[in-house]
Amino acid sequence: MSKVNRYILLNFLTTFASLFSTLFLIMSIVFFIQIARVTSYIEITFFELIKLYLFMLPRVLLFVVPIAFFVALTMSFFRLSKENESIVIFTLGLSPTHISRFFLALSALLSALLLVVAIVLIPKAAQLNTNFIDYKKTIAKLNLKGGEFGQKFSDWMVYINGEISDKNGTTYKDITMYNSNTNRLILANTAKISNENGVIELALNDGKFYDLKDNVYHKGSFSSMKIRTEQEGTISQTNGILAYWQEAKTNQKRKKDLSTYALVALFPLASTLFAFSFGIVTYRYDKGIVYVGTFGVLFGYFSLIMLLGAKPTIAIPAVFLAFFGVSALYFKTKILNKY
Repeated sequence: MSKVNRYILLNFLTTFASLFSTLFLIMSIVFFIQIARVTSYIEITFFELIKLYLFMLPRVLLFVVPIAFFVALTMSFFRLSKENESIVIFTLGLSPTHISRFFLALSALLSALLLVVAIVLIPKAAQLNTNFIDYKKTIAKLNLKGGEFGQKFSDWMVYINGEISDKNGTTYKDITMYNSNTNRLILANTAKISNENGVIELALNDGKFYDLKDNVYHKGSFSSMKIRTEQEGTISQTNGILAYWQEAKTNQKRKKDLSTYALVALFPLASTLFAFSFGIVTYRYDKGIVYVGTFGVLFGYFSLIMLLGAKPTIAIPAVFLAFFGVSALYFKTKILNKY
């Protein structure tokens, strides 16, 4: 690698690192919010939370790396042009063709690695994530908390005024339960939850119930009452990678996933020449369209993914070849004919 290539690569990596860290943090927060939804019906420890995040990490990397690569490549060359360093590089005899070949090789390697993530790691991680949640459901204790609204136990809406925890477990106090299907209201002084072989049992003590039938209220009392709900005890079968993607023949969601993941992985290679075309300018005379162009390429590429995602056999080659071909033509017209 020449000193000039090393210098350009160092500038690119500096920009890429800052963009990647920012986008990675934002995407991680989004995925953590999705993971937090799981805690509404099962209890997980901090280490299990990290495990769930690791299952989603391949998907985070797949979307963050290509966008950060394209934007960083564009902005690093635009900064070199703004400081007139690109003109100096060309004056020294290093042509845009030589630089573009170097980064095309880099982007091709990156796209190949991302395809491995998309086709191999994401399906495996998705299956492990599903199996982990299924397993936790079979051994879970219902995650009810005192003083919170909107909690459910099977078909029952539940409100708990307070709770006491000791070595014998958690005892809930002043429980109110309502079932809209049967129009039954239950009030109890205390309750406990247990899980036996995947069957969750709510044991209520010292309470009253009210039924509304034919506009007539029926009232009763009890010293103890047990309400059971059976969790799904099966754990999804882990299939091979080939079997996972063969579902794309009939499953619409799998078709869209295949198109999306493959095209996002190919985005660095498809957009490299666009990055050069937007980033290399004679700044004194031409400020370029770097911001509009960058946003336009991102918007156009991902819009086509959404529009054609249901037909992966058409979408993957058509979108990739179209963007790569247009970028090559634009690069030749704007850069090669000028520098």
